[in-house]
This record gives sequence, C-alpha cells and structure tokens, in this order.
Amino acid sequence: MSDTPTEEPTAAEPTDAAPAAEAPAEDAAPPAEPDPLREGVLERLAAELGDGLLESHLSPGDDLWVRVALSSWREAAAVAKHDLGCTYFDFLSAIDWLPSPFGRDMDSQEDLVTAGADPTATGSTDPAGIEWGVAGGTSRFQLLARVESPTEGYGITFKADLDDAAPTADTWIPVYAGADWHEREAFEMYGISFVGHPNLRKLYLPGDFEGHPLRKDFPLLARRVKPWPGIVDVEPMPGEDAAAEDAPAEDAS
Repeated sequence: MSDTPTEEPTAAEPTDAAPAAEAPAEDAAPPAEPDPLREGVLERLAAELGDGLLESHLSPGDDLWVRVALSSWREAAAVAKHDLGCTYFDFLSAIDWLPSPFGRDMDSQEDLVTAGADPTATGSTDPAGIEWGVAGGTSRFQLLARVESPTEGYGITFKADLDDAAPTADTWIPVYAGADWHEREAFEMYGISFVGHPNLRKLYLPGDFEGHPLRKDFPLLARRVKPWPGIVDVEPMPGEDAAAEDAPAEDAS
C-alpha cells in the first residue's frame, strides 16, 4: 500500500471525458416582464392610429413612449384622452437633438481653443451622430408631450419628428386646454409653430427678441465672456469650508 495519496479530478475541473458546460452569456437580455396594462394601451393606440404609430418603447411596470407621425399628432392626443382615459395633461415641450460639440457653438469654440486649434478653421454644424433615445426619431427637432390616466395609474409620452427648417405641428389646445402655455414656451424657446393656436406669442422675452434660446446653436454670450465651467464657479460643498478650517496646518519648516 502506497503512502502517496491518489489525486482525483475534482468536479470543478473539466476532463476530456466530460467537457465543461458553456457559461451563459453575460450580455444575454432577460426575458421581458409582462405588463398587460401598457401592452393593452399600446395595442389600442396601434389600432386607432394605424400607420400613424411609428415606433414605441414599453418599459414593463414603468412607462410607455410612443412616436407618431406628425400628421397624427393631434389625433394621438384625442385617442389618449377620449379612448384611453388619459385626462391629465402633464406637459408639452421639445428636444433639439443636435449633438455636442457641434451644437454648443460658443462651448465648441472654447473646446477648440483648449485643444490648440484655430476656432475659425471649422464651422461645422453637421448633425451626424444624433441618438434619439427611446422610440427613435428622424429629425433634429422633436416634439414631445406626456399625458396620464389618473384612474388607471399610467402615463404615455408622445413624440413626433418635426421639419428642421420649419418646425410646425397642430395645436393640442382643442383636446388639452392646458397645452396653451406649453406651446407658447416651445414656440419661444425652440421656434416651433402650432397651427390653430389662438395666441402664439412670447412668454418670457421681449417681443422683438431674435432667436430661440433653447436651440443648441443659439449663441450664448455668457459662454464667450466666461468659458464654462469657469473655475470661479466651483464652490465648496456644504461642510467643506469648516473641514478645511479645522484641518491642522501643514509644517512649513
């Protein structure tokens, strides 16, 4: 009998006779969770809007985004309110998807200066590389609005692609009166016109103000005077001042 212990393969060690099983792919997407409520809403929207429903994104148990054709923008509001019970109008606004740094204008000039380049050598505003987020998109400007059903406890965010050269959409006021103020703001800040709006005039700025301040390529004078983020803007967090005063002084010897 030998004193030398016999080595035996452990269960964790693969052998020629029994190859190790393949590990599951780490990036495999988990199966989608059911959400009968929002799935039903999406089906009804698809039935009512037909080809007017372009794309959707459903987050189970959380939210629903729907992108509709511009020609179906007002019809989508009517279906949401009268057929789906979304009687609460939350907000209406817009997005300028022009990507940074091309859309930051003054900031991009500062980027070029920092990198040692001649800021006058390029004036590119090429919008290539736009990423539209959930429910997709095809244009620089998108309109979006959110409505909710107080009784069913869900909401829908609608999106619509706008003509970049002349962004225009039908007003939602006949369906949701609360859209009045929001459409005026989108008109003022993004330059979006709303067909049928009875009082489309500025909210915040003088009547003769030129330009639309929330467009990405709107020139910001403050950025030219003091590049962002100006170091003087960096303020200590609450408590940091006291901590610095209480810290022992360094030995100067």
